[in-house]
Amino acid sequence: MATASRLIDTSALEAALAEFSRERDWDVHHSPRNLLLALTGELGELAEIFQWKTEAESAAIMRGSEAEHVRQEIADVLLYLMRLAMVLGVDVDAAVRDKMALNALKYPPKYPRGTAGP
Repeated sequence: MATASRLIDTSALEAALAEFSRERDWDVHHSPRNLLLALTGELGELAEIFQWKTEAESAAIMRGSEAEHVRQEIADVLLYLMRLAMVLGVDVDAAVRDKMALNALKYPPKYPRGTAGP
């Protein structure tokens, strides 16, 4: 059976995160529970930037003064999510590929390839 091609390669990020954590002796604190709570906090910080914005304001946020703050919070969310996956032993690429395949079955295309679409 042929191996599916990778959608995302997280190996360099995993190595950098592991080294960063090891150099600071943080591994002892990186339990799934602690990482999930930290991830939730960072996601809350990202959500707070968008709170009370109109649809138009939220769509334009990356053209305004809050763009860098959004970038930093997205990075925080990704880093904690990746670290959580590492601690739990989740292959993120395989999980993403599997979930996309399940979603494709659950939500068939409205405009299949080769047909006229919008």
